[in-house]
Amino acid sequence: MTRHKTLASSVLVALSMCAGSAHAADISGIITTTLTITDNSKLVGDVVCTVTGGPCIAFGASGLTLDLNGYSMTGLGDPLAGCAGPAGPGENGILVNALKDIVIRGLGVVQQFRSQGIQLQNSTNVTVTGVTMSTNCFSGVIVIGGSDHLLEGNVSVRNGSPTAPCGGI
Repeated sequence: MTRHKTLASSVLVALSMCAGSAHAADISGIITTTLTITDNSKLVGDVVCTVTGGPCIAFGASGLTLDLNGYSMTGLGDPLAGCAGPAGPGENGILVNALKDIVIRGLGVVQQFRSQGIQLQNSTNVTVTGVTMSTNCFSGVIVIGGSDHLLEGNVSVRNGSPTAPCGGI
């Protein structure tokens, strides 16, 4: 009987260790309300974002990775000018706010958001690599506060507008 209890205990310990490991969340399709990610995540298809007044994807914890995996995120902006009607405050493609050790990895496109493509705010050690940011109403990437960021191998094209001539990174 003791042997069976030991075996059962070993199985329970192994299962609890597996249950605690983070699994990647797969993202694709239409996002209608801000998606806050709390596990490592990746796009598995193109994303169309219809969120108004907030970001499409927001990070909800430090130490996470979002892999764009070759797909695109498209907001409500005009495909030619970026801005469609009034710019929606906070309508960012991706928001990292007051977190650390975040990775946003391309290849992938963040486009047509009526605010910033990617906003890093009061965060530390955020890495953004291989992302194309296009036709966003304000900047492709904006850094507001924080420190120790790595922005490498990104492309920022046709961001900004006549009323908000921000633009690049």
